[in-house]
Amino acid sequence: MKKKDTLVVLLGPTGVGKTEISLRLAETFHTPIINADSRQIFAEIPIGTAAPTKEQLSRVRHYFVGTHHLEDYYSAAQYEMDALNIIQQQLSEQGIALMSGGSMMYIDAVCDGIDDIPTVDDKTRDWMKQRLKDEGLPALVEELKTLDPEHYEIVDRQNPRRVIHALEICHMTGKTYTSFRTNSKKERPFEILKIGLNREREELYERINLRVDEMMREGMLEEARRVFPLHHLNALNTVGYKELFNYFDGTWTLEEAVERIKGNTRRYMRKQLTWFKRDESIRWFHPDQLDKMVELIKASIN
Repeated sequence: MKKKDTLVVLLGPTGVGKTEISLRLAETFHTPIINADSRQIFAEIPIGTAAPTKEQLSRVRHYFVGTHHLEDYYSAAQYEMDALNIIQQQLSEQGIALMSGGSMMYIDAVCDGIDDIPTVDDKTRDWMKQRLKDEGLPALVEELKTLDPEHYEIVDRQNPRRVIHALEICHMTGKTYTSFRTNSKKERPFEILKIGLNREREELYERINLRVDEMMREGMLEEARRVFPLHHLNALNTVGYKELFNYFDGTWTLEEAVERIKGNTRRYMRKQLTWFKRDESIRWFHPDQLDKMVELIKASIN
C-alpha cells in the first residue's frame, strides 16, 4: 500500500518544549524541520525569540530560522507560499514533512490557506509608514473607521501593523480590506496531522519564568540594545523587546521590564492555547509522551 503524503504539524504554546520534541521527531523520521515561528526568522534576535541554538541546528536541517532581517517585509501570505514549496518538495522525496512552531497565523496559512489579499506596493507601504510617524496610530485608526467600518470593529486597534495593512489595501485598491476577506479554507493535496503539546498551567508559568531568566543570562539585554535603533519596526513589536525598550527609555527599571516580559509571555501563552483549542483536529500530548506521538505518526503515514 502506498504511504500517504503527510504534513506533521507540531504546535503548542510558548515554553511548552516544542524545540526538543521537534528535533527528536525529525531525527526519528529523517526529515528537516520547517519552522513556523514568525519571529525566529529574523537573524538579529535569536536569544529573545528562543531560536534553535547552533548545536540544535547542527542536529537537524531547519528552514525559516534566521533567514530574514528585521527590515525585511515578510507576511503570512509569503510564508504560506514559501513553506508550501518546501513541503511539496519534501513530500515528493520522502512522503512526510514536519512543521513546528507556535505562530497561529503561520500554521493556519499553511494548513487552511489565507485570503488572496493583494500585495502592497513599496510606494504605498512607505507612504503609510511615514504617516504613522507623522500622524500617530489614533488618527489612522479613525481613518480606518471611515474607510472600512466593518474591519474597524474587529481589528486590534492597538496593533499598528494590523491597522496600517488594512489602510494600505484600502488606498491601493479603492476597496475595503473586508471585501478581500472570504475566510474560505483551501484544500491541500496531502494529509495534515496536527500534534499539540501542552502541560499543566502552573508548570507552563514556571517554565516561562525560568526561560526569561535564562535569556537574560544569555545576553538578551545586549541583543535588545543592539536592535533598539530599529525599535519602530513591526518585527520588534513583540514580547521581550517592547519591555526592554521601555527600560532603555527610562519608563521602567530593568527589574520591572523583566517581570513584564514574564507576565506578557504568560498572557501570550494563554492566547495561543485559546486559539489552538478551537481546532478539534489537534491531537494533544504531554511532551513526555514522545513514543505515543511516534506511534501516531507511523499509523498516519502508512
